[in-house]
Amino acid sequence: MPLYNEHITKAENKTVATNASVGEFLTQLDEQQRRDSQQLIEIMKDITGEPPVMWGTSIVGFGTVSLTYASGRKLDWLRIGFSPRKGKLSLYVTFDAQKYKTQLDEMGKYKIGKGCIYINKLDDIDRDKLTNIIRTAYAKGYTA
Repeated sequence: MPLYNEHITKAENKTVATNASVGEFLTQLDEQQRRDSQQLIEIMKDITGEPPVMWGTSIVGFGTVSLTYASGRKLDWLRIGFSPRKGKLSLYVTFDAQKYKTQLDEMGKYKIGKGCIYINKLDDIDRDKLTNIIRTAYAKGYTA
């Protein structure tokens, strides 16, 4: 028995834009995450001019970009987005979160992974600083 869906090769991106309802997804969240998610949707909609779209089952994304890895692998990915995870919000705005470290330090309480910025809740940060980071990341894209 195969270890992955035989219709999806390992080179294909399993997280893709779907027709799932963002509104329905938000109803599954606790009140704090729903409120924070709605605020992030407004911020990202204002910056991108794009509607929110579900990517996979738990990422809300805005816009699409075609990326090519050094290996030659190509995929479509969200321009910017976020996912409300247990106890935190994961922001997807770059593949290299470290390059925003100075701006993030001014923003407030956060953690970073390789490409994600993690915030417990929006009340922990300066929303204007966050908006500026999102705006800059959107304008630069994943390759800048």
